[in-house]
Amino acid sequence: MSENSPYPEQKEQEKVRKEKKQTAPIQRNEQQKQTNQERADQEYHDKQADNESQREHEAPTPQPRPSSQIHSSPQAHQHHQDHQVQLSLPNQVYSQQQKSTLQRIHDRSLKAVVIGLGYVGLPMAVEMAQSGYRVHGIDIDAGKVAKLSASHSYIIGIEDNVLQPLLQAGLFTAGTDYTAVADAEVIVICVPTPLTDTHQPDISYISSAVGRMTPYLQEGSLIILESTTYPGTTEEHVKQPVEAERSWTVGEQFYVCYSPERVDPGSEHYSVKNTPKIIGGSTPACLSYGTQFYGSFLNEVVPVSSTTVAETAKLFENTFRSVNIALVNELTPACEQMGVNIWEVLQAAATKPFGYMPFYPGPGIGGHCIPIDPIYLSWAASRQGSELRFIELADATNRRMPEHVVQRAAALLEQRGISIRGARVVLAGVAYKKDIDDLRESPALDVFRLLSAAGAEVVFTDPMVPVFRQDDGSMLSSHPTSPELWTWADLVIITTDHTGFNYQQMADHAHLIFDTRNATAGYHGGNIVVLGQPVQHEMQSAQDTKTKPHENLQGKMGDDYGES
Repeated sequence: MSENSPYPEQKEQEKVRKEKKQTAPIQRNEQQKQTNQERADQEYHDKQADNESQREHEAPTPQPRPSSQIHSSPQAHQHHQDHQVQLSLPNQVYSQQQKSTLQRIHDRSLKAVVIGLGYVGLPMAVEMAQSGYRVHGIDIDAGKVAKLSASHSYIIGIEDNVLQPLLQAGLFTAGTDYTAVADAEVIVICVPTPLTDTHQPDISYISSAVGRMTPYLQEGSLIILESTTYPGTTEEHVKQPVEAERSWTVGEQFYVCYSPERVDPGSEHYSVKNTPKIIGGSTPACLSYGTQFYGSFLNEVVPVSSTTVAETAKLFENTFRSVNIALVNELTPACEQMGVNIWEVLQAAATKPFGYMPFYPGPGIGGHCIPIDPIYLSWAASRQGSELRFIELADATNRRMPEHVVQRAAALLEQRGISIRGARVVLAGVAYKKDIDDLRESPALDVFRLLSAAGAEVVFTDPMVPVFRQDDGSMLSSHPTSPELWTWADLVIITTDHTGFNYQQMADHAHLIFDTRNATAGYHGGNIVVLGQPVQHEMQSAQDTKTKPHENLQGKMGDDYGES
């Protein structure tokens, strides 16, 4: 049971039962005053000092930094669920080359290559470099490489003043040439894994990276795949191609691990360093190398028994989110018709201190994880003859939300005597979530397409996204927020709840606001309709609110406000 368990009573009972089983009295008066993390750290050091019999074997030297914790898998530490414990790795005899590499991990003289410098790869490369490793990043986008070489970051959370000292010290470099792999002991692959046009897994970027790097691999290299993918990918598309081309044996001449990325773009609380790192190896020797490497600069490493377990764990994490979001998204239209405010329902339910985790409705799901990961899992299960109908239903439910938003928008306009065809609509936010510039799978883009197809005149404003490319290849620019922009629109749809928006200004000047994120909670205005709000209430508001004639801004602000 983890420290974040939603069942505090069971956790406490388990703790009491374990303490009763102790064969020697342990004084913990001061320890009880510490936080969960401090108690875990204290036990770790106690076990190291006392060499208690519960530890099966020592991990191979050199040890990771004391600040790092290596966990055993849940099966291996069932009786230590409330504490962080050191992984007990199998006994093995290390060759001189292996000992040398472990020593180079310890003294940071090892060189690493990160393939793919996007939302996952660049933060990982920077974290490695900040810990003292020499890191070379490879990306096929020469534009990105040029920016990084000039100390200009394009990733939120990685500032220019972070890159500059790393570049000056020679700890981080970037390029497009795979020959740099020849000088590296560790290669970390962080390339995209999208869906094809037919909604199938697309691992072509993984295959390309492996194919291009394999000729340059040196014997003893450790390859770690971080890209989210279906179970079996690491073995089938990383290990086997290298074995075939180089005639090497995994665990002897080279080492392979899978460690799924867990990046939360824009998060102020979780980074690469403090997010627990799951890792699985093709062999015990591979796992040993991987845990030693990541444990040398990350706070927590969580080894599991295989690469397929690690791959499946990542997919399940986001499938869990997709299914629960779909449940709320399916309930939202029902609550609208039943006259129940879904937001009040969710707020009340969230007061339960155990056995509940809140999820919220919205215009759809976005980003690389939630819309895609469950499809990878479902596809992998179908290869073995299993049908994951829950996942497929959740995906269909979530993907219907943009259509529901547009239908609601059309109904709201109709109540005010305005046809959606020719209506002026402003989308407030096109990024897939607040305070980031990531457009991947953003539901706001689907809302934009559907509104345009219905004949609406659509523009957008987003403080994080200056432009985006439309389906026809043309570029559409963001409009600055202003009272004039809100007044120009027949309808403002809040599709992304950026903190940079002035919601009170919006409410003061917009004729009608459809808020799909509950971003206007606490703001005043009789012209606000919230997704999940009872439809009956909206109809009454429409009768009570006098529609303001919108001002034609042609000549005042330029013709561009009318362009889509």
